[in-house]
Amino acid sequence: MEPEGVHTATGGLRERHKARRRSRILDATRELLRESPESVISTERIAERAEVSPATVYNLVGPREKIWEALAVAFTEELEGRLAARRAGGPREVVRSTVQLFVGDPVVSRRMVRGWQESGLVLDRGPLVHLRRAMADARAGGLLRADVDPDALAAVVSASCAGALHQWVAALIDDDRFLARALFAVDVALAAAAADSHRDELLAPLRSRGTA
Repeated sequence: MEPEGVHTATGGLRERHKARRRSRILDATRELLRESPESVISTERIAERAEVSPATVYNLVGPREKIWEALAVAFTEELEGRLAARRAGGPREVVRSTVQLFVGDPVVSRRMVRGWQESGLVLDRGPLVHLRRAMADARAGGLLRADVDPDALAAVVSASCAGALHQWVAALIDDDRFLARALFAVDVALAAAAADSHRDELLAPLRSRGTA
């Protein structure tokens, strides 16, 4: 029987190997999408590019339709890291960082959103959590009125950003317009909920630009 420490170390090494292979699988999928954006991505093609067996793809990711969910999870984890590092930026930084991550890899982002039936959860799992926190911080700091519900405010902004995201995915708006509409949504929400002493400050972004 292996000592407990050896068993734990072996298990940890096994999990790291699995994580590395899963990362290779997702990287291979992204590469294939960038090379041929509208192609059908089969388990066999992914396995060949990742230099693993199709069974490994199935075991670590799941059937082909699950690849979109796996990409979304990886996207959310990357976004979580960015938002955690930029928390001091407030609600606008949450929105800006989210949009920048989408447009930073447009082919993969668009296919991920189109391919995953529950793609709206990308926004719920990462940005919405941080947006709620940022709104609560803004209220606690006196920027927003004390009677404002930060969760409701964040939900309104998230819904507007989701609409802009799907317009961008459908190529109805470009990257700049996507960002402008998302920031406009958060600016409108902040201005509407502004404390009297910060009203002019939070109205300034709206006064300095159009509605995009």
